[in-house]
Amino acid sequence: QVQLVESGGGLVQPGGSLRLSCAASGNTFSINLMGWYRQAPGKERDLVATITKGGSTNYADSVKGRFTISRDSAKNTLYLQMNSLKPEDTAVYYCKAVYMTVFASWGQGTQVTVSS
Repeated sequence: QVQLVESGGGLVQPGGSLRLSCAASGNTFSINLMGWYRQAPGKERDLVATITKGGSTNYADSVKGRFTISRDSAKNTLYLQMNSLKPEDTAVYYCKAVYMTVFASWGQGTQVTVSS
């Protein structure tokens, strides 16, 4: 199994930046893909960005050019650098890991609020 713990959320003004972290533990060698998702109140959980074991990345159109997903394999940590934040980026952000191809683990989520 893989366990995930997110950190780094908070309150930020529009135009500001935040960096989220997701620390993975357990069978991290079996992780195929990791990603960030977000869920705003009353809405479904949506994809933000993913990164494969090989380093290929994918972004939602709404965050392209503003957010960057990266990972530190030595630290088993996933990051999401968020710049030029907008009020519509307000949501709970979740980290996800797909491992052994068919299994998935989620973190507990971290709140990001963009407001003046």
